[in-house]
Amino acid sequence: MSRSDSEDLVNYILIVEIKMVQAYSLYEGSFSVDASKAFVPFDPKKDDPTQRKGSIFVHVHPFLIVGDDGLILCDTGLGFRHGEELLIHHNIRKRGFDPADVRYVLMSHLHKDHAGGMVDFSDGSARVAFPNAEYIIQRGEWEHAFSGESSSYRTEIFDVLQRSGNLLLVEGEGAVNKQISYVLNGAHTPYHQAFHIRCGGEHYFFGGDVLPEPEEIFKNFIAKYDYDGRLARDLRQQYWVEGREDGWIYLFYHSKSIAIGRGEQRADGTHKVVDVGQV
Repeated sequence: MSRSDSEDLVNYILIVEIKMVQAYSLYEGSFSVDASKAFVPFDPKKDDPTQRKGSIFVHVHPFLIVGDDGLILCDTGLGFRHGEELLIHHNIRKRGFDPADVRYVLMSHLHKDHAGGMVDFSDGSARVAFPNAEYIIQRGEWEHAFSGESSSYRTEIFDVLQRSGNLLLVEGEGAVNKQISYVLNGAHTPYHQAFHIRCGGEHYFFGGDVLPEPEEIFKNFIAKYDYDGRLARDLRQQYWVEGREDGWIYLFYHSKSIAIGRGEQRADGTHKVVDVGQV
């Protein structure tokens, strides 16, 4: 092999490494949720779903992305603990990273299963869980969460974040930087937002609870738990058609199957979601 060929091979390997998916599921478990809005751990291998009437069953996957200037976190999970530390901190370390290196916390909305890990309550004190990060939240979502007494929100978390200096309220659609842009879609909650993250040669899309699992792409249904079910249904299709053509990597927060996926065309011309997540 000539020196030129060797250099070409090295350059090819470097390009492949750069294009490798650098997104990770921080899986927190499977849960049943009933009208009380309590998230009760559910093990499909031993628990009987018929004993939890009126419940829906969900998985919870916050996501970690290796950005160009630090770690990016998409939603923060339930705020449950693993021994002496937050479960989301434990899961970040398990992936080989340090929670202190998280630079951006992207919040699709503030329901407690997405926002519980924004703050660390321990030893009788409360502090932001990611002190070196900006928390990106829609202003309307922030105000809406404070406006009522819904059991879907934990306002004691918001009090801590408001005093921290880490809160960045945004409005409508725009960009945080060259990597991260946001779009207000309002379908699951009145001020729900989705994120586009472009880094490492990839385009990641985090749709929060407007596109929570891949199976919903292929179902034409209107969910009662959405603020605007028709809009959510239409947006799922819009995001799928646009993203599969452009090679987006989808991050599915409540997926029971594929948490990190990309669209792929079958031989018959139809499309499917394929798993591209880190093992």
